[in-house]
Amino acid sequence: MSRATMRAFVLTGPREGEVREVPVPDAVAGEVVVDVERVGVCGTDVEFFTGEMAYLHEGHSSYPMRLGHEWSGTVRAVGEGVDPAWLGRRVMGDTMLGDRTCRRCRRGRQHVCERRQEVGIRDGRPGALAERIAVPAWSLHVLPDRVDAALGALVEPGGNALRAARAADVGPGDRALVLGPGTIGLLTAMFLRAEGVEVHLMGRADESPAFARALGFDRTWTEDTLPDLPFDAVVDASNAAHLPALALDRVEPSGRVVYIGLAGNPSRIDTRALALKDVTAVGVLSASPGLADTITAYATGTVDPRPLVAATVGLDRVADVLAGHPVEGAGPGPKIHVDPTLP
Repeated sequence: MSRATMRAFVLTGPREGEVREVPVPDAVAGEVVVDVERVGVCGTDVEFFTGEMAYLHEGHSSYPMRLGHEWSGTVRAVGEGVDPAWLGRRVMGDTMLGDRTCRRCRRGRQHVCERRQEVGIRDGRPGALAERIAVPAWSLHVLPDRVDAALGALVEPGGNALRAARAADVGPGDRALVLGPGTIGLLTAMFLRAEGVEVHLMGRADESPAFARALGFDRTWTEDTLPDLPFDAVVDASNAAHLPALALDRVEPSGRVVYIGLAGNPSRIDTRALALKDVTAVGVLSASPGLADTITAYATGTVDPRPLVAATVGLDRVADVLAGHPVEGAGPGPKIHVDPTLP
């Protein structure tokens, strides 16, 4: 007899969450049920934990909720109308689920659909911090053998970073500055480096540059030590409200600034500088258009993000991770993964 319930981490309120037994999802028409193997914890999850996430105040999300939008696993059941060939396939899934009928979706921009669901983020689509998850079959991406569970759960943040790197529109002989050496910033730096770009990283004074340098990024600075160099592109992957303006200030005329980080408070830039420097500014939301190419980059070894994962824990440790408590034995990387099968 199949199980009626499964273990899942449920966020019940600001700074309140616990592992509960919840109903196992059904494979309804057009959807699959996946055995979750690995889930990444990200800054968005932390904002939901603290209660700061804007979606909570805008009515898009509410407690109780199940987090988890960076995940990988194996398909165990398919619903009506789904090709049974999906069974047993190793997959990851898109976070942004458009309605597939509106003008934006029809133009291939389902990640900005006004009526989109967001896995583990918006109400109506529980996330992957559980033993199983149900998602539409069309949102899946197959993982090749060379992309293991850990890499699979890094595809979603990697897709965001790939899009940011591409938006910078730089290549060999160009110089780029990435603000914020967290998961997205480091992944962006990796994709830029793979294109032959001279990459510089800027972090806070209280952040050790040792980890970034261990990844091969020797040009790592703080705001006070950042050299006066011409940067052909600047990517803001930070959560500091003042850095979007610094990005515009430091980019070369006719260069590009890419905004992928989000601050808790509104940021300000001087559009006169934007116009008078003839700068192109690009905002990046969602990994959706970059997922397939990120999988290819991981499979070919063009980018190897494994060192970013500091530790892998079970569901019982999720609350501690969200609260910022240190994980015993963790490495120096910025990312914590969750394996729902761990005790």
